[in-house]
Amino acid sequence: MSYKFCVAPMIDYTDKHCRYFLRKITKRSRLYSEMMVADAIINGNRDFFLSHDLSEHPLALQIAGSDPKKLAEAAYIGESQGFDEINFNLGCPSRRVQEGNFGACLMNNIRLVQDCVASMKNRINIPVTVKCRIGVDENNPYEVLPKFVESLTESGITTFIIHARKAILNGLDPRQNREIPPLDYDLVRLIKRKWPNLNIILNGGIKSPDQGFKEMNLIRGSELDGVMLGRAVYIDPYILSDVDRIFFEENYTQISRFDLALSMIPYLEENVKNGVPLNIMTRHMLGLFHGQRGAKSWRVYLSQESITRKDDPRVLEEAVKIMKNIHKEAA
Repeated sequence: MSYKFCVAPMIDYTDKHCRYFLRKITKRSRLYSEMMVADAIINGNRDFFLSHDLSEHPLALQIAGSDPKKLAEAAYIGESQGFDEINFNLGCPSRRVQEGNFGACLMNNIRLVQDCVASMKNRINIPVTVKCRIGVDENNPYEVLPKFVESLTESGITTFIIHARKAILNGLDPRQNREIPPLDYDLVRLIKRKWPNLNIILNGGIKSPDQGFKEMNLIRGSELDGVMLGRAVYIDPYILSDVDRIFFEENYTQISRFDLALSMIPYLEENVKNGVPLNIMTRHMLGLFHGQRGAKSWRVYLSQESITRKDDPRVLEEAVKIMKNIHKEAA
């Protein structure tokens, strides 16, 4: 099971439509669901929250919560729905998450985390992994993180996705927590040196697959097992077109942005027939031409027309024609 390149779980972004689109670009990356609270998985509409296309695999379900029994039940449901991995969220710093007593604040309660992990692992057969920060608030990460990792390895966790920043729970919002606390990649490498048999995946501040590959292999003897990118992928999804070559040494003909967009039409048609508004799907494609000539025209036309003509997939064909004309005129 490879963790060489992972696309991060992102609330409001990595839903099934987003993941289907991203899988068109990279066949080997590991994809993650949005963070889902255990109660929502247990009591909510499972078809809405957990349905996915077979092409999305390898696919992980990220779960949040602090009740061991509920987490075990949610994990069991995730396994029964066909997910390949259950990822336990111990890194989200939002105030809403703190009020629910889950996410990054749980790093201050190792015993409870151990109970949660044990409960999930005892209930399911697929891997349980952890996504965490290097520390919380005023804690010293060089003291806290090694103890945290050691405690969870005793509970059977073998894969840690580590966002290389502290979570500041009081005073910073989630966006600021992704930008203001300084990155400490060296600490993540230290964890790998201390526990070479664990899967250690680096997350936080990585802007491209090239940078991720370099950071992953920067220091001999501290080679990491993978990297995880989030916002950079959503802003510019086409950066994934190099992932299978860089990380998995696969030779293939890179699909063009135009062909990639057009390949989504059958999916849009099928889902529109099932009542899914067009903009719910095409919003994930707005960054396809990021940094390219005509990118703003693409975003404006696709976003506005998808709302106005919410059951007409021809909007995407028209947007592609506009971009082709822009690029033809510039040639």
